[in-house]
Amino acid sequence: MLLDYDRMGWLRVVLLGFTGLVAAFLLLPVVFIVLLSFGSSRWLAFPPPGWTLKWYEELLADPAWLDAALTSMRIAAMAAVLAVAIGLFASFALVRGEFRGRDVLRGLLLTPMILPVVVFAVAIYAFFLRLGLGGTTIGFVIAHTVLALPFAIIPIATALEGFDKTIEDAAIVCGASPLEAKLRVTLPSIKIGIFSAAIFAFLASWDEVVVAIFMASPTLQTLPVKIWGSLRQDLSPVIAAASSLLVLLTLFLMIVTAFIRRRFSK
Repeated sequence: MLLDYDRMGWLRVVLLGFTGLVAAFLLLPVVFIVLLSFGSSRWLAFPPPGWTLKWYEELLADPAWLDAALTSMRIAAMAAVLAVAIGLFASFALVRGEFRGRDVLRGLLLTPMILPVVVFAVAIYAFFLRLGLGGTTIGFVIAHTVLALPFAIIPIATALEGFDKTIEDAAIVCGASPLEAKLRVTLPSIKIGIFSAAIFAFLASWDEVVVAIFMASPTLQTLPVKIWGSLRQDLSPVIAAASSLLVLLTLFLMIVTAFIRRRFSK
């Protein structure tokens, strides 16, 4: 027994060490980008010869960058609202519905999560060209809503599966209508799942670049598309500053989500 415990102890150390190396491999490039955004060199040079906030000042003073950031936020917000609304109805159907093809419907709704994004991008680009929606805000929102939908369905469906339906039934017995019971009992009880769905759906659109490249036009570009286009023309630290702000907002929203989930789960 002691030998087995010792082996498990060493295995745990090795596993933690390997996990740390993988995490460092994935996160160090992000750390380098953040450091480069404060470098005084006109080019992306590491280590930076000095430190400055000049590139953030240029970023915030450039209308093109600000317009791209506002476009990303606007599209991500609209896509998140639509994804949560559709995901809410879909989750009720998938969790409580008893009909043939429910598993097929679940797989269909979650397909955008596993489908190669470039395949989806080419298909929706060709489809939207026929409809005249290429390079439009409506086309952007629809495409990003489809991509964000699985990220909305999963947390809402998980929260709904953990909800005790007898509480809703008790509200109906006490005189509430089925709709009123859902609105006043069920939805408040799964609000953390809905909030998480909104955050994940927003981030799915906010960070998306492949579909955005196909959907973009000279007058409509999201922040990731603007970063991609600037990388092909210049290697200014302004790009690193924009990337750092992109990562910062993502990290902030993830921390807020984790904090709220932890607080309300007590």
